[in-house]
Amino acid sequence: MNYATIKFNDVANGEGIRVSLFVSGCTHRCEGCFNAEAWNFSYGNTFGEAEINQILNALDRDYIRGLSLLGGEPFEPQNQPTLVKLLREVRSKFPNKDVWCYTGYDFEKDILAYRLGNPDTTKEMISNIDILIDGRFVNSLKNPNLRFKGSSNQRIIDVKKSLTEGRVVLWDGDTALDGVSK
Repeated sequence: MNYATIKFNDVANGEGIRVSLFVSGCTHRCEGCFNAEAWNFSYGNTFGEAEINQILNALDRDYIRGLSLLGGEPFEPQNQPTLVKLLREVRSKFPNKDVWCYTGYDFEKDILAYRLGNPDTTKEMISNIDILIDGRFVNSLKNPNLRFKGSSNQRIIDVKKSLTEGRVVLWDGDTALDGVSK
């Protein structure tokens, strides 16, 4: 797997100060994507042990709330095995840090239906994510006042509650910056 960049003090892609990994490779190719260069699976650098260690070292600070996975597309089948390895290590060393993930795939139709590559890998990946922002970015629905998402069709899903309750449970903080629920 390749990656576009790692941000070690990111405040835009989840609650609090986070470490954010932007993976390379995305087949969605959404019009107006803010990271179109990362559509190419070969873009950026190879992600390996050195990068895992950089992320783990960065997470080992009290002020870092957690890890965010973005892209490109984290749930592309070719990206999942590497991300599962990273998530195992993050969960092992930092069980109290949260993990956010951004995907253009639909939580129910694609991810929980295990239509994206190896079902066991997808299942392990989703089981290690706390908050999932799902749905393709739709340029005509773009709204800069939304927290943690780019277009109004996207959902911020509390994965743990959703898996426990057997239905989609939206994250409690899923509101616009002006305080109006969307």
